[in-house]
Amino acid sequence: MATPIKPTSHTLLCFCCFLLLFTIPPPSVAAGDSSSPSQVISRFQQYLQINTAQPTPDYHLAAEFLISQADSISLPSRSIEFVHGKPLVLIHWPGSDPDLPSILLYSHTDVVPAEPHKWDHPPFSAHLDPSSGRIFARGSQDMKCVGMQYLEAVRRLKASGFRPRRSVYLAFSPDEEIGGHDGAEKFAYSDVFDALNVGIVLDEGLASPGDSYRPFYAERSPWWLVIKAVGAPGHGAKLYDNSAVENLLKSIESIRRFRASQFDLVKAGLRAEGEVISVNMAFLKAGTPSPTGFVMNLQPSEAEAGFDIRIPPTADPESLERRINEEWAPVSRNMTFQLGQFKQKASVYDKEGEPKLTKTGSSNPWWILLEEAVAKADGKLGKPEIFPAATDSRYFRERGLPAIGFSPMANTPVLLHDHNEVLFLAASSFIDFLVHE
Repeated sequence: MATPIKPTSHTLLCFCCFLLLFTIPPPSVAAGDSSSPSQVISRFQQYLQINTAQPTPDYHLAAEFLISQADSISLPSRSIEFVHGKPLVLIHWPGSDPDLPSILLYSHTDVVPAEPHKWDHPPFSAHLDPSSGRIFARGSQDMKCVGMQYLEAVRRLKASGFRPRRSVYLAFSPDEEIGGHDGAEKFAYSDVFDALNVGIVLDEGLASPGDSYRPFYAERSPWWLVIKAVGAPGHGAKLYDNSAVENLLKSIESIRRFRASQFDLVKAGLRAEGEVISVNMAFLKAGTPSPTGFVMNLQPSEAEAGFDIRIPPTADPESLERRINEEWAPVSRNMTFQLGQFKQKASVYDKEGEPKLTKTGSSNPWWILLEEAVAKADGKLGKPEIFPAATDSRYFRERGLPAIGFSPMANTPVLLHDHNEVLFLAASSFIDFLVHE
């Protein structure tokens, strides 16, 4: 593990702040140069065109592409499979003082599935609309854009002759979209990771519809919960108490009221989305199947519902568990609930029992460097936020490392996981460079 950096340290603090995807090079750059706009856009399109959608991502083709990019800028790389068939690509930019804690620029290679018939352009065509400067593709926001930002920034810095004092690592990991257990989690707890001596992790954030960039210092932990109700079956015309469906509906109504109370805080502007507990139903299952659908004159003996729950690190998870036991799945209503029924239950605490938060403000020199980098580039940095969903950053924060979520996409609608996911390529976009003393 890296030695914590004190704010009073006189060591060089080398930090990457990537503010938009594409750099408009100086007039002296020739059209065929590797840093010309057309070459940068072409490389981004090539990455987007690799179909890495779950559940059958083409990880090996993505790894081959990323390794070829490392080769093109003369950086050593390797492909590591903590789980067979799921390569993590690690690229190393050696620093002049390798004993200093390193910088990890992290991204994931997989994307969520798309429904092509609901898109204006095929989701893996990386269609570029020349009139608007938009690229349509699954992964254009989440998060192949950020991975390419890292590579293009390093490409430009190396071409300028710059060499960092700290070593910089670029990691491209699998399976974030399905929990990261075979990717970031195994990486974060591996001997490979320990040998990197990481001091700071930069990972994904969200696009910003306004003109400020959104920094994230924490995230909500996912609890994927399934509750089950049982009851005696009965004729479809019979009225009786404690049927499975009736008991489940009572629980759903209790959950709905809780959800509304949390959402009201957001609507009233009293809390940000990432600061409340969200609960959304993912599935509802009941009924006795028949060849034509369901048996309509039979009340089923079992009913289930699944919920996606997201808990901020500032919440009390023990209180929520009591609510689940006493209100949402009580034994008195023939409800079954066990911790083992959680399909995913991430802790809000790190290994030291502290909330998984990255410090912001003057107590964290890395955060100060982020603020300075954005200001130097004439950008605006928004209020620190808790990421409303989950990212792989949680595995690094579990180990006590600072991790900042930052996807520099200002004036951009949030379209990750949506139809027509798109990135706007502004002609005035730029990259700010490493900040050092």
